[in-house]
Amino acid sequence: MFDFKMDSVEDRPLKILIVGCGKVGTTLVERLTQEGNDITIVDTNAHRVADLTNMYDIMGYVGNGGSYSVLKEAGVDSMDLLISVTHSDELNLLCCTVGNRMGNCATIARVRKPDYSNEIGYLRDKLGLAMIINPDLEAAREISRILYLPTALEVNSFAHGEAEMIKVKLPEGSPLANSNLIEFGKKKDINNMVFCAVERQGEVIIPNGSFVFEAGDIVSFAVPRRFGRASLKKLGIITSQVHDCIIVGGGVTAFYLAKQLIHNNISVKIIESNSARCEELSLLLPEAIIINGDGTDPAILKEEGLQTTEALVPLTGIDEENIFLTMHAKQMSNAKVVTKVNRFAFREVLNGLDLGSVIYPRYLTAEAIIGYARARRASVENSNIETLYHMFDQQVEAIEFSVTDSSDVTGIPLMDLNLKDNLVCAFINRNGKIIIPSGTDTIEIGDTFMVVTTHKGFNEITDILK
Repeated sequence: MFDFKMDSVEDRPLKILIVGCGKVGTTLVERLTQEGNDITIVDTNAHRVADLTNMYDIMGYVGNGGSYSVLKEAGVDSMDLLISVTHSDELNLLCCTVGNRMGNCATIARVRKPDYSNEIGYLRDKLGLAMIINPDLEAAREISRILYLPTALEVNSFAHGEAEMIKVKLPEGSPLANSNLIEFGKKKDINNMVFCAVERQGEVIIPNGSFVFEAGDIVSFAVPRRFGRASLKKLGIITSQVHDCIIVGGGVTAFYLAKQLIHNNISVKIIESNSARCEELSLLLPEAIIINGDGTDPAILKEEGLQTTEALVPLTGIDEENIFLTMHAKQMSNAKVVTKVNRFAFREVLNGLDLGSVIYPRYLTAEAIIGYARARRASVENSNIETLYHMFDQQVEAIEFSVTDSSDVTGIPLMDLNLKDNLVCAFINRNGKIIIPSGTDTIEIGDTFMVVTTHKGFNEITDILK
């Protein structure tokens, strides 16, 4: 998911300095305060600082986060973590560099420009950054995974891409409908699948062997990546990668997505209203078809093949336009539509619209940083959070732990561990091989191990025990 370096500190609330209070910064304030951390913000916009300090119990400073004096006043020398998410990549890198020199804190920079995307590892190591985050690139990767399995609502990657968590809506006539896992296992080989969570009428359940599934349930299951499509077939869901895609909007996310789709032999057409950007995209993406026009105009969409395309991805940068385009496409075509939404304050309303696959780039960024912050707070050095993902409107957490030393859970068959309720062991990653665990399997040093649970705030692997 995201690549970061980890140093262990004692389990206590982290002191975190966030530079930049735009959409991403505001989301980080909300989510990291929920995690119980001590937050300080810096932004040049006095109104933003005032709004956030009034809304949350945090400290705020008005000024340039790249300034030595501003960072000193904000207390960077006593911080555990500095996160710079201004609109300027260069300023973010400068803030982190100054922060590194002034204090002993870990640093995270948001870097969006494609010019830097191939240099992330070099920049992180040379500048001493804990993590570089690129929300646009991560959003493009998630959309690409969904278009690989277009009948899925979500496809999340774990174990460095070797395992996936797939979310689907169980169709009428599915072999799993009106069955429990014991009965379903007699009809289908489900040794490569772990059913992790089910949402029914807003309630989320961690299913056991006797839980009876129903058509219309939203089901998430873990599976080795190579078995994803075969697993969907067992559920009565036939899927195949799309062959062509229309992208509305030619911004940074569209560029990253087009590159990935072209790499996967998917034909790409981008509709962009700015003629100068069209010329730029034509040079950057010679394999794509670039159309200069208003992609929100139904007549243009029809002319460019909306009714016959296999996929449409609205990336206009305006949530309302993306949502209307999705609704229009669902009426006019059978295309798989993935909708990018920046704000998720109205997430419950959007869920009621049945838009299908919706992604929130700010959410992806927050997930990565929360995972890092929890790992820093862990009280032991032998168990770190590798990947963290919230599911079903934050009602469920999927956590992949890295195991680097022995503990109370290592070397013991899973069936002999006193595991907490409402928790499922999803997979063991052992040297790149994904093991769907049985009761006789054990967690060993060097593994990564993923659990899915309705419990909140796990910091270390031993938290799975009662």
